[in-house]
Amino acid sequence: MTQEELNKLKIELSVKAKNGLDFILSGTVIWCAITIIWTLDFTSYSKSVFTFMLSGLMLPLAFGFSKLIKSQWKVANNPLQPLGLWLNLAQLFYFPFLILIITSIPDYFLFGYVVITGAHFFPYAWYYKESGFAVLGGIISFGSLFLTLYLAPEHQYWIGVYMVFCLLILALRLYTSYQKRKKY
Repeated sequence: MTQEELNKLKIELSVKAKNGLDFILSGTVIWCAITIIWTLDFTSYSKSVFTFMLSGLMLPLAFGFSKLIKSQWKVANNPLQPLGLWLNLAQLFYFPFLILIITSIPDYFLFGYVVITGAHFFPYAWYYKESGFAVLGGIISFGSLFLTLYLAPEHQYWIGVYMVFCLLILALRLYTSYQKRKKY
């Protein structure tokens, strides 16, 4: 396979799957709910558990958004298509880290979850041939570190606000990129 053929396969995924915009929109909704949870008067442990539970809504919400925006989850005859699922499943192998944070230092759970979420975007820059994933992945991870270092534990919800803001920027970037590419 030549580099040109590989790029065509990536562009096909980018257009037909709309750069994974359905998952980013789903994540945005979930992170809005997570932010609300972290404003409530519960222990950090309880907030962490509720946050973890909310992540179970990702696939159903993404499926709903895919129907709404008419994106494809499966791109037939594209050999790269299964890689998208594998890249997403790779994120699950970081969950033991989250379990450790919940049980040891739950005040930092939100930070850990944001870093894992943001960092898992990075390979999608290659997958969809869309640099927005790489740039925002770094901005999310390092920005949340900065916020965590400077915010008191009772103000950690600002990390959720930051994540929602970053996801909205990424969604806008992915949508404009899709609009340009769909013309080809």
